[in-house]
Amino acid sequence: MPRIIPLLFAFFLALPSHAALPVPAAPELAATAWLLIDYNSGTVLAEHNPDEQLPPASLTKMMTAYVVFKEISEGKLKLSDMVTISEKAWRTGGSKMFIEVGKQVSVEDLLMGLIIQSGNDAAVALAEFVAGDETTFAHLMNRHADRLGLTGTHFTNSTGLPDEAHRTTARDLAVIATHLIRDFPEHYGWHAIKEYEFNGIRQHNRNKLLWRDSSVDGIKTGHTEAAGFCLVTSALRDDMRLVSVVLGTASDKARADANQTLLNFGFRFYNTRRVFNGGDRLEDATVWKGETDKLPVGLAEDLWITMSRQRFKDLKSEMLLDARLIAPIAQGQQIGTLKVTLDGDVVTERPLIALTPVAEGGIFTRIGDSVKLWFE
Repeated sequence: MPRIIPLLFAFFLALPSHAALPVPAAPELAATAWLLIDYNSGTVLAEHNPDEQLPPASLTKMMTAYVVFKEISEGKLKLSDMVTISEKAWRTGGSKMFIEVGKQVSVEDLLMGLIIQSGNDAAVALAEFVAGDETTFAHLMNRHADRLGLTGTHFTNSTGLPDEAHRTTARDLAVIATHLIRDFPEHYGWHAIKEYEFNGIRQHNRNKLLWRDSSVDGIKTGHTEAAGFCLVTSALRDDMRLVSVVLGTASDKARADANQTLLNFGFRFYNTRRVFNGGDRLEDATVWKGETDKLPVGLAEDLWITMSRQRFKDLKSEMLLDARLIAPIAQGQQIGTLKVTLDGDVVTERPLIALTPVAEGGIFTRIGDSVKLWFE
């Protein structure tokens, strides 16, 4: 049987006591679909039709930017690379950064035009530069979508211009947003830039929340007749980051108001805390037949929990360690489970791993431990 070792969140017990207020029902919005998640824990705080496949409009450009950032991180292109603008890119309709056919524009300028000005011309130019043509780039987008675990998404272009086969979901968009923030922090800050001038034309970021709420630092707007007005937003307040997705509202103002409503709800009634650090020693497990008889045990990654502010002091945890750990044991090998509970209900479970390796002991150690195990 596994060995159970209780752990108490002693550091929460010192928190000031507040009268426990029940979390109210999540707000209802005038939108087709929406989703509010905590960035660190992934906890869903509000949702409506999060898995309905819908046209994403220019929210598509989140994945376009992701693919280009990935190419840069892998050394396949540089921000300073110059892109010759094709006639197709120049002629692409909808929102523009106003690049000119035949001119050369840097990858960095095109990314700025893509992110801040939502330039369809920039999206096509980048797609052609990365993959040769936009269709091949869309295949690349779909490969990354599969790698990120997006289950309701299919891209046919880099812009989000209407196409019946071009679809995504609120949940998948939240995943893309999370990866943009986490995977490319050196570039994510561009999503908070309010205006950008190119070719003598100054344009403003269409995300109204950048002016309204100082905690908002992204991410992307979208609009077509079929998609309605859409917005993916992220905000950071007191080390807690939320990501909100709203699809299919009736106006620019409505999409901003709906995202603001979700963010305010999440920050008002929930809190996120890192309850354990990845790599920290939580316990020493007993090891048999090894060079050492003690093994430090912990988590591979930080454990974040999002819940009502007043309930953290009631959290409890326990470690269920495998009863007989026999060397050799590899670093990172799972040797048990950490279980976090609230009022007896499981909040989350995480694998417990060996933080260091344990090699097999000498022959006398192995023989001696075999005898002890036989009697035990």
